[in-house]
Amino acid sequence: MMYKVEAIIREEKLEDLKEALHEIEVNGVTVYQVMGFGAQRGYTTVVRGQEVDVMMQPKIKLEIVVSSEEWKNKTIQKIQEVARTGEVGDGKIFAYEITDAIKIRTGETGYDALQSASEAEQA
Repeated sequence: MMYKVEAIIREEKLEDLKEALHEIEVNGVTVYQVMGFGAQRGYTTVVRGQEVDVMMQPKIKLEIVVSSEEWKNKTIQKIQEVARTGEVGDGKIFAYEITDAIKIRTGETGYDALQSASEAEQA
């Protein structure tokens, strides 16, 4: 079974998390700049002399597809370890089962579609 792990984290945690994922050999990360709010609820600022509630906070969303439950658990553990500050606004992690993956270039499917060219050549 393959899994997709999505994480929404603080912007300042991105570089540390990319490095940490690379260290545990998690490859293939898609990163988005997103806006949102949860319990953090934004902040109040003054714009042209008027107080304005800014509800949306800038965040980073990562999408990672892994080849097994073991890799899903390793990935989630590493994200929690690196992204946690203990403050409101640390983010969320979601995990989904993936039924299939297809590499467009080669037509490979499933586990084979997740492997990089160098990994496939070594196999």
